Amino acid sequence: MISFWERESFTTYDYAVIGSGIVGISTAISLKESNPKASVIVLERGLLPTGASTKNAGFACFGSLTELLDDLKVMSESDSLALVEERVKGLEKLRKRLGDDKLDYLNHGGYELINGEDLACLDEIDHVNNLLKPLFTKPVFEINNQKIAEFGFASSKVPALIFNQYEGQINTGSMMKNLLALAREKGIEVITGADVQSIEDDGGLVRINIATKITDGYHIAASKVACCTNGFTKKLLPEIDLKPGRGIVLVTQPIQNLKFKGVFHSDKGYYYFRNFGNRVIYGGGRNIDFKAEETTEFEINEAIHKNLIKQLKTVILPDTPFEVDHSWAGIMAFGENKKPIMKHHSPNVYLGVRLGGMGVAIGSRMGEQLAEMMV
Repeated sequence: MISFWERESFTTYDYAVIGSGIVGISTAISLKESNPKASVIVLERGLLPTGASTKNAGFACFGSLTELLDDLKVMSESDSLALVEERVKGLEKLRKRLGDDKLDYLNHGGYELINGEDLACLDEIDHVNNLLKPLFTKPVFEINNQKIAEFGFASSKVPALIFNQYEGQINTGSMMKNLLALAREKGIEVITGADVQSIEDDGGLVRINIATKITDGYHIAASKVACCTNGFTKKLLPEIDLKPGRGIVLVTQPIQNLKFKGVFHSDKGYYYFRNFGNRVIYGGGRNIDFKAEETTEFEINEAIHKNLIKQLKTVILPDTPFEVDHSWAGIMAFGENKKPIMKHHSPNVYLGVRLGGMGVAIGSRMGEQLAEMMV
């Protein structure tokens, strides 16, 4: 039961956004920037953003060489270039909106560890650099094998190393904390613990039904709604073409004299690691068991976790003792290719989902474009 005061002040809005991750908050901020007088509410089922925005490894990247080559197998060159461009613009938007200090942004560059199976990709460097030429002033990828020994990697397992000067790293906890602060500063209401059960769009006001133990039958009405729930979207819209994808991430205890800085990829982007000060954050491995990782459950797949530790011991830190400090899981969303879903779904409902593991890169840009569609 709700009171008269609650009904008058907390139930009707111009815009409602479901999901408080980077896409949802960016959409809300962009809506408020375009229409400062509009009432905007963001609904989040958890106490923190639930999916991957605060559960990733903190990469400011747009795709490794083998990842882009893998994309070219299922996408045209023009579509692949357009996708990279959106990621680049998204990162630029994020950095401009918050500033590098609030992101803890660092540009130590990015590297890709090439294994024996992927050595053929070295012959494609010039082709991919030419493809990306419209977006960058200098060639993106170059071979930098001398760094293999300098970084302490197992040379028998890393025959080649590719460098990308345009990649950086951020602190995604700081990113989301400051995005949420900016949203509230602009007068956007952010409600946590709001577990949306269904959306009803009859062409007028959209009714958003929320599960609650205290205020039975509570719902919110909005003129327009953005659904930014990524891997959890099928709960609300079962017909949407996406599959959730769980990602396992761990962080080590501080390592004395850690030899490398930067962000690192391997195996077509399925594995990724970086330094965080003198710690190592390492994640990935869902390609070991795709089916098991098509889930929205926040559990640690022990087989993948053990594999990550093994890779740390044998490839990344072969001569350096380490201890795992903490491990966690995040939920992403994928499709047949990396193109996200951004569309007008029904008369007053809009979608910004299926980010393909590139939410940090593309989220701010998607929020901006989604807001433009809604306005």
